[in-house]
Amino acid sequence: MQEEQQTLAAMQQEVDDYIQQFKAGYFSPLALMARITEEVGELAREVNHTYGEKQKKATEAPNSVAEELGDVLINTIIMANALEIDLTSVFEQNMTKFQRRDHYRFERIDGRTKDEE
Repeated sequence: MQEEQQTLAAMQQEVDDYIQQFKAGYFSPLALMARITEEVGELAREVNHTYGEKQKKATEAPNSVAEELGDVLINTIIMANALEIDLTSVFEQNMTKFQRRDHYRFERIDGRTKDEE
């Protein structure tokens, strides 16, 4: 059986449903930024252990890049919800920006350049 793909809107709603069960609700933007920063640091550490030269100590618990990236994603959704930002709209706007700005920024597989347009 194929799992259903969640949309960003569904993920934002699921996170909001989770947060709404607690009296504290959403933390302040600065506290949320600190949490995202902490999670990005943990992701960086895991990437370093997985792909870099620094191996984990035998006493350190195993972890994964995917797990840490998931923590960054969840905390990003939490911050977006707290600030009432629709991540689907933001994604679409940013992809349009990247498509325009970076269309020829990197060498293309098809070999086309800006001058050939």
